[in-house]
Order: sequence, then C-alpha cells, then structure tokens
Amino acid sequence: MDNHVEVREFLVSRRAQLTPQRAGIPAGSNRRVPGLRRSEVAMLADVSIEYYSRVERGNLAGVSDSVLEAIARALQLDEAERAHLFDLARAASGASVARRRTRGSKARTLRPGLQAALDAITAGPAFVRNGRMDLLGTNLLGRAFYDDVYAMADPIPNLARFTFLAEASHSFHPNWAAAADVTVAILRAEAGRDPHDRDLQDLVGELSTRSDEFRTRWGAHNVRRHGTGVKVFRHRVVGDVTLTYEGLEVTEDPGLQFLVYTAEPGSASAEALRLLGSWAASQEWARPAPAFTPSRKQDSRAD
Repeated sequence: MDNHVEVREFLVSRRAQLTPQRAGIPAGSNRRVPGLRRSEVAMLADVSIEYYSRVERGNLAGVSDSVLEAIARALQLDEAERAHLFDLARAASGASVARRRTRGSKARTLRPGLQAALDAITAGPAFVRNGRMDLLGTNLLGRAFYDDVYAMADPIPNLARFTFLAEASHSFHPNWAAAADVTVAILRAEAGRDPHDRDLQDLVGELSTRSDEFRTRWGAHNVRRHGTGVKVFRHRVVGDVTLTYEGLEVTEDPGLQFLVYTAEPGSASAEALRLLGSWAASQEWARPAPAFTPSRKQDSRAD
C-alpha cells in the first residue's frame, strides 16, 4: 500500500468531516466545502499552510510527534484515529511497528499455551484473531458460535471474508451495516500498523473486487479499536443472543487479540449459550480424534 496515498486520503477524509462549527471557526458565506480548509487546519495546529499542505500530500517522514499531536488535536481525532496517524508516520519514516508484531500478526496457528487458555473458558465463546481478522483459534463454544464462518471452508477462517462474501453473515449480524463498518475499520487500522503485510493486501484486494459494500467503506478511511462493547447476534441454531465482549491484546504475541463473549447470568442469552454448548458437543468436529492403535501386522514388523 502506498503510504503517501494512505496519509493523504486519511487526512483529507478527517478534514472533510470536521465542520467549522465543531472546530469553533466562523463558517462565513463563501464556503465551497463542508469541512475545514487546509489553511484552517494549519491555523488550529499552529503550523504554516505550506507545512501542513506538505503533510497532507503524504510527506510524514520526519514530522515530529509534537506536530502530529497538534494536527490530531486540530482535526479532533479520537484515540483510534490518533494512533492510526502515528502508525502512518512511523511507516513513512521506515520504522513500521510491523517489525515488532511479526510473531503475532503473521501467525497462522496458536501456541499450545494460548489454545489451552481458550479451552479453559467454558461460559462463553472465546477466540483469538489477528489484525487481518483471521480466526486462529477458539474454544468449543467459539467454534460453535462461528460455525457458519468455518462452513466457508477457507484454509484459515476469516471474519472479514465471512462478513462481506457469505450470505449467512446478513442473518448472523442483525445490524449488518454496523458490523461491516467495524470490520473495515479494524482492517484499516491494521493496514496503518503493518502496511507491508502481503496477506492483508491480498485480502483487501479480493474484498474490494468482490464487494461494493466493502469498497465503499474502505474508501472512507475510518479506523476503530475493538476493545469492549455489546453486540446482538442471530445464530442459526439458538436464535438471538445479546453478548458483552472484552478484547485483550496478547502481550507475548503482539498483533493478536484474545476476545471473550459473555451473557448476562440468568438471561435468555445465557440459556441460548447453554443450548449452543449442548449442540456443539454433538458435532463431529467436537469429537477428539481416535487414538492411534498399531495393527497386529505392524506390531509384528516392529518386533
């Protein structure tokens, strides 16, 4: 991904969304754009219009943290947007955080200890994903919860591909548009952190080609953190469930996030999770592989 283009389009999109009223600037009567002008952002950030114009053209290499902070304040960026701006600046300076995220963000399987931590959670769905939204591992309830994702039969189940390419996602997410917005915002943030991730580039290219909904959202340059909240799902086996989620960064594997869904005790959603667990236990994929038993012929050869 071209860092200059990413910087330019991100800053232009944030400037376009900030009205003079929100910025505390008189709008005047001769304004042709709904958002701020470059000169107004420069004034609010206390830099020259020439300097800000250079930054907005994508030249972030060498820009100091204090100037980035001033631009973030001028554009009223939230925490996720501010972090994205700094990630883009690090990438422009050749100091991408991807170098510190390789083990986690490039992982395709989980460490045994991390899988064991997932398996120890039995009250709700739990899973680990990377910034590309690859589903790297789940507990039993998590596998049942995302059964439609696994049904796509991808080598590595991916939540973004499911959201935009699987018809089942529209029923699984009753508020599909909101789920799609969050999905793209997570991928956008990851692209800023790791602009050289070839797998991410391939994923974005595929989704942009196959989904107009994705392509439109990708062009909006929205970013978001996905740490905690409440979501409503409609599972094909147990129906509607309302779940609270908590996301934790995996310290030992930078770039991975450990997420757990829980239901309010005694609620209909808690009962739905109990039923989902019973259903999961009856599925073929929940059964342990049979232990290997050498045949008598193999035993005799071994002797």
